[in-house]
Amino acid sequence: MIFAAGLGTRLLPLTKHTPKALVEIGGVTLLERTLGRLVEAGCDRVVINLHHHAELVSDFLATRRPAAEVLVSVEPDGALETGGGLKWARRLFRGDRTILLHNVDVLSTIDLVVLAREHEVSGALATLAVNRRPASRHLVFDESGLCGRIDTRTGSEEWARAPSAQQWRAGFTGIHALSPGILERLTEEGAFSIVRSYLRLAAEGVRIEPYDVTGDRWMDVGTPERLCIARQEWADTV
Repeated sequence: MIFAAGLGTRLLPLTKHTPKALVEIGGVTLLERTLGRLVEAGCDRVVINLHHHAELVSDFLATRRPAAEVLVSVEPDGALETGGGLKWARRLFRGDRTILLHNVDVLSTIDLVVLAREHEVSGALATLAVNRRPASRHLVFDESGLCGRIDTRTGSEEWARAPSAQQWRAGFTGIHALSPGILERLTEEGAFSIVRSYLRLAAEGVRIEPYDVTGDRWMDVGTPERLCIARQEWADTV
């Protein structure tokens, strides 16, 4: 699933008339780049959630012939964030296969095949690709998996449980692998972050595992400054 419903407010005024998914780097839209990565990893069905300028993205997709079945999940009353968007679209998943989730504004060289395989071997309900980078928001893990998150900008902390002495922190990449059983365990309503669900599930004893991709190229292009850098450094990479 590609998360592409956001308003792209950090990229204004560019996204006033252009949805973030159709912003181009090296003449290739973020949507095409993400879709290509998922197809390359073996995904033969891709769900894309839409809200902001949904009709423009739908029209764009109608002009393409991707090597996968593409299903659109429109959120008509407002963007539902990652957790709400996944829950709204749950009817579009087969229900028996690993689900890869990918933010549309993320570029990376992360091996999605390995991520999916590591997830399946672990037996976890969700596996989050994370990297050890300077960031204001961190997820906290220990040997039992996810235990909390910290936002140093606001000073807020949220804990599923007390971490052990072996805790470590990492930034979330916006790429994750899920077991299909999670679709029936999203009890939150409306618009909500999937991380909120992960923390609740971790508090219930469910394993939410990290997959450390430190060293792989990764970039969130959600701001004008980072988009400018991406157009310089990723233009020749698809």
